[in-house]
Parts: sequence; structure tokens; C-alpha cells
Amino acid sequence: MILEKFVAEGLAHYSYLIGSGQQAAVIDPRRDCEVYIAAAEAHEQTITDIFETHRNEDYVIGSVELAARTGATIHHGEDLDFRYGVPAKDGEVVSIGSLSLAVRKTPGHTPESISIVVTDRAVSDRPYLVFTGDLLFAGSVGRVDLTGNTAGAAALMHRSLHEALLPLGDGVIVCPAHGAGSVCGGHISDHPLTTLGYEKGTNPFLALDNDAFVARRVQERTYIPPYFSMMERLNRDGPPLLPASRSPAPLTPAAVKAFQERGARVLDIRSPTGFGAGHIPGSLNIWREGIAAYAGWMLNYTDPIVLVDDFNLDLDRVVRTFQRLGYDNVAGYLAGGFSAWSGSGNPIAAIETWSPQDLAGRLADPDLLILDVRDINNRTEAGWIEGSQHSYIGQLPAHLDTLPRDRLIVIHCDVGYKGSLGASILVARGFSRVVNLLGGFGGWMKAGLPVKR
Repeated sequence: MILEKFVAEGLAHYSYLIGSGQQAAVIDPRRDCEVYIAAAEAHEQTITDIFETHRNEDYVIGSVELAARTGATIHHGEDLDFRYGVPAKDGEVVSIGSLSLAVRKTPGHTPESISIVVTDRAVSDRPYLVFTGDLLFAGSVGRVDLTGNTAGAAALMHRSLHEALLPLGDGVIVCPAHGAGSVCGGHISDHPLTTLGYEKGTNPFLALDNDAFVARRVQERTYIPPYFSMMERLNRDGPPLLPASRSPAPLTPAAVKAFQERGARVLDIRSPTGFGAGHIPGSLNIWREGIAAYAGWMLNYTDPIVLVDDFNLDLDRVVRTFQRLGYDNVAGYLAGGFSAWSGSGNPIAAIETWSPQDLAGRLADPDLLILDVRDINNRTEAGWIEGSQHSYIGQLPAHLDTLPRDRLIVIHCDVGYKGSLGASILVARGFSRVVNLLGGFGGWMKAGLPVKR
């Protein structure tokens, strides 16, 4: 038996290759699926089956792409009208060598969610591991707010956990679809491995009875990025196959300017310090590691995307991140990096940055507005700067009319990166007096400055 886990950075997405003999199956594959084919070939196995534990919301599924390359059969839950693959009924078993992969209905996160219980018949009839999708994570459980009936979904999840999953046995290994940092669950533990027994003894959600579980889930405050609706549609109907060429084209400053004039989104993926010092006017600043989390809030699927960096290192990896979110519209990148633009004689914009001490010295200024763009849960748990106004970064573009254009706006997040994104949004929309707080609220606290709770 072989088992390999693949991690999609940024999305904290886990997918798996499991095999026995000359066969292998892939669980919840990502769209750039070459890694599974290479792994199967290394073990001299053929991928015959693909399982989707549910219709994912945060990334484009890779089963259609992988099936097109391997001829494997796609299995998914029967309680949604998927336009591809075959529905897997509760109790259905697929054999992979000496392994039995048994389907169990485990609704809650989504109505059609399934878990895959693996038994190695060459050793025992007892379950060995279970692929739980977004039902159970290390230290947490999946979100239940995506169907419009949070209380009903929570009750279904509680039943799935306690009637379909936990009775499998304490020693059963848990293989979830996400790890720490995923938007599909809150406070997921950074544990590479866990078991049902360990979760039963440590996971706070598993200690709650049905009423307490439902009550807690209903009270949760979560955000639903707008791109989720696109992912849900693509993952129900089947996404298009990836384009043959995935490398972005190099563009001169003149070409970038022409793209921008035709409505392209210029996306600067540098750090806040580099962006603040100088950038292409009207560009948006999402740092490399933040693309997976925030592109889906800020970008549409029709306007071309032009990337701006300093040294253009490993841009293929950046493009892969976009494609995992369904963005096949990356048109190119600024050849020569930002220095090519700055040396071309084109206009350059800048955003002022302050230290926590700079802000502390201006708190009494009536012209000052402090804008906190952190997740509301972070603000509630860690505290805030007294007098600050809150607007979550993902929702900021829709709330610009609540901000005064005649005041000095100091924007901050946790450490300064989302603050730079927020500042770029405001400046691009005509706000002329904007400052990004470098270090964010974390720097403010470490400087020993006052916190309101």
C-alpha cells in the first residue's frame, strides 16, 4: 500500500494518492494534476479512480483534468446533480488492489458530502484510514454556512460525525481535505497527522451534544468570498481543461499601459514596502502568498490580469495559484520588473507608510480616521485601536461609500500586507490621503501601545 499527501500552498488544500498493487486512486485532486500522474508512475501504478468528497467552494476541482489524462472514473456524492462522473451510493465499495474504498454519506458541510473509508483486506477487515473531506479536520470541523440553512447543516454534520465517522474506531487515521489556514474551517490545527481517537479526546467540537453544536455553529462569524459561487458552478458542471500554454507572456511597459487602458487589472505582487515606495498608478497590491486568499475577493474572470514584480521569479507558480482559483485570464507580466516601468518615464504612484509610533503621535488629530481591515474575529479576540473603524478587507470595495474622502485614512491589518491591499484599493478609487500602517496591529501591540477590548 502507498499513500501520498499533496499540499496546495495558500489554499491549505490536501489531496491524496492511495494505491495497492498496480492500481491507484486520487482523492480531491487539484487542477494542476501532473503531480499525481508522476507519483503513480513512480510506483508503477495506474490511476483508475478519482473521488471528490464534495463540490468544493474554494478551488477548482482537478478530477475532470485528471480523468482526461488518465481515463480514470470520477466518483462523487449522489445528492447533487453533477454533470460529470458517476454518483457513488452510500455503502458502495471500490477495490484498488488489496484495498477497499467504501463510500459513506456524511452530509453537513454540503448536502452531497461523502467520506471514503479505507480497509486493507490483505491485513484486516478493520478500517485503516478515512478521507473526511471538509467534515472533520485536525482540531476543527468544516463550515456549515454555505447552504443557506446553517442550523440544519450543523445538525446534519453532528449526526455524520457521531454516527458515520467516530464509530469507525479510535485508531483510524484521519485524512482531511484541508489543513491550517484554510477558509473552509476555523482554527484548524497545524498537525500533519491525526486519528479519530485523538480528535475525540481533543477536538472541542466533538465534545458538544447536538443542541450545543448547532448553537455554536449558528453563532460563528464567517465570510463567503464572491468567487465561491464561480467555484460551485464550475465544480458542479465540470471546469474547462487547462490551456495548453500556462506561461504568462513578457510585456513591455508600453504593452502593460495599453492593457491597462483596455480594462486589464494590473496586479502588483510585491511586498507593501516595495509597493508603497512606487507602483503603477491604479494597480492593486496582493502579495504573492496572499493571492490564494484574496484574488477571489478582488478580481473578476473576464478582465485580463497583468502581473508586476521586482525580479519575476517563479511566475509559473503564481499562475498555477490563479488557475487553481479558476483564473485562466493572466495575460502576462511586466518584463524587467518594476524597474523597467520606473525607467520608462511613465508615471509612478506611491503610498505613504507609518510606523506604530507615527500613528500613536497623531491619535489626537481630528482629521485622522483609522481603518481596521482585519477579520472581525481577529479584532474581537486580539483587541483594536481605540476609535478605529472596521471594514473587512474582502468587503472593503463594496463599502467605500462609508468612508470620507476629505480625511486622512490610516489603514491597518494584522501585520501590514492586507493594509497595503486596502490602501491600493482606496488610492485606485480616488482617495488621495491614504497611509498604510507597517507592522499592522501586531506591530502596534509589540510597541506596547494601548489596546481597546
